[in-house]
Amino acid sequence: MSRVVVHVDMDAFYASVEQRDDPALRGRPVIVGGHPRRGVVLAASYEVRPFGVRSAMPMARALALAPGAVVVPPRFAAYVEASEQIHAIFESVTPLVEPLSLDEAFLDVTASRALFGTGEAIAAHVRARIADEVHLPASAGVASSKLVAKIASDLAKPNGQRVVAPEDTTRFLAPLPVARLWGVGPKTEEILRAHGLHTVGDVAARDPASLGVLLGKLGPHIHALATGHGDDRPVIPDREQKSLGAEDTFEQDLQGIGALAPHVHAQALRVGRRLRRAGLVARAVVLKVKLSDHTLVTRRATLDEPTDDGALLHRAALALLDGLPLSRRVRLTGVTAHDLSRGGGQLGLFDQGAQRSKRLNQVLDRIADRFGAAAVVPADVARLGHGNTDDEARRKVGAARFDEPPGHRKR
Repeated sequence: MSRVVVHVDMDAFYASVEQRDDPALRGRPVIVGGHPRRGVVLAASYEVRPFGVRSAMPMARALALAPGAVVVPPRFAAYVEASEQIHAIFESVTPLVEPLSLDEAFLDVTASRALFGTGEAIAAHVRARIADEVHLPASAGVASSKLVAKIASDLAKPNGQRVVAPEDTTRFLAPLPVARLWGVGPKTEEILRAHGLHTVGDVAARDPASLGVLLGKLGPHIHALATGHGDDRPVIPDREQKSLGAEDTFEQDLQGIGALAPHVHAQALRVGRRLRRAGLVARAVVLKVKLSDHTLVTRRATLDEPTDDGALLHRAALALLDGLPLSRRVRLTGVTAHDLSRGGGQLGLFDQGAQRSKRLNQVLDRIADRFGAAAVVPADVARLGHGNTDDEARRKVGAARFDEPPGHRKR
């Protein structure tokens, strides 16, 4: 029995959420992004794409192409909330869901067909529920492999779906450019094109041995993919999280521990909340500092006990910051928790301080969930306002970070 893989990808996810939540933005060219001087486009609505605006493009370039576009700052809390609703819909049809980011996932629905019908019907059902319950458009591809399902969903955009039956795979792939095959990067594409291999069909028509001469071990693998084989990777529901953090690119470079310490404090508290939400504890903290010339400095500290307490993370990160020479200007700081494991924080049975911290964090988390993370924060963090651009959240969800050059995946 051939397996059935569905790839679901939300359409211009961040921009679509903004248009959903603000009727004045509907039908208008919308760019979700940060400060124009050093920011990048996080999402471009379909209305702005005819101007040439794309995700991960520098904001300055995007605004030059589309000066009439509406620029909206990102609201990651809204995107996370929508994502949780979407992923709950995925998991209602199959437990085999492999999330790739907030807005994208593979679903293995092979065993779900007995309950929900064909792969095509399941994809349509999922997309309809997302539209009805989350009020957002989604595209889907249905195939027997991850590669083909992903390509199919890309070609179905926006707000469509495409089904590729196993027997149609070679014919479906044949006219596509060779760069569509996973493993074909710019250098490999250049080699293939230099030998007259421009499409997937061109590669499929070649002898695998001759491709081996051109590309080494990659040659036969690329040939297998081009003929609809070679991609038997399973859909993996759970990916072990190795680190969790928060980092901010500043709109203006900062200098000195007095200017940087409140940001590190805010980042440590965000990391603590994220650890508790994920049910994780950390045994190590890494402080990241990027100077104005892009020189990167990192320092690591091992904690006495695993913790999810932002106050303890802050204490460790601040000690690391205090040990750095800070005579030069800084464009970014970040705090990342490492050596993660499942647990409930530092909870010695007779450690009353740890118990009090746990209860306090539970109360603060409930307040943050109800009123927002800025509702209860220390004074130094409150004075920062809401101008932080959370780059670690971008990494988590697969979006380009403000401090990152163009080249991230399209959204």
